[in-house]
Amino acid sequence: MENAMKPLEPKTIRPPFGHYSSGVAVDAPQKLVVTSGQLGVGPDDVAPPDVLEQARICFANCGAILAEAGLGPQHAIRVAGFVTRREDFAAYMQARDEWLADAPVKPASTLLIVTGFTRPEFLVEVEVTAALS
Repeated sequence: MENAMKPLEPKTIRPPFGHYSSGVAVDAPQKLVVTSGQLGVGPDDVAPPDVLEQARICFANCGAILAEAGLGPQHAIRVAGFVTRREDFAAYMQARDEWLADAPVKPASTLLIVTGFTRPEFLVEVEVTAALS
């Protein structure tokens, strides 16, 4: 059975703030893929000036890495996002939710505010863990 993932949502804890799972269980994965943090910069080394477009690039880059392993967004079990400003949460979450729109099980998700990245124009970074079971 491909991608036997189960969302974990105990009734004893507060439900997620958005479109993600509190936890995800994967039985006996056949393949596990972990991306490095992907920044919002295209292959031309240009970063758009807004966080939404940068986040879309981050997720597209993660998707390309997963595709190299024969996986896609529907295999994501965990997403970690990093932004430099609290006001960028909504734009980041919009890009995340677009990328995961067709995922039958929403992955676990973490979003952190950080002081910055390697270049000042970078506003967001995303890491994805995916599994095939």
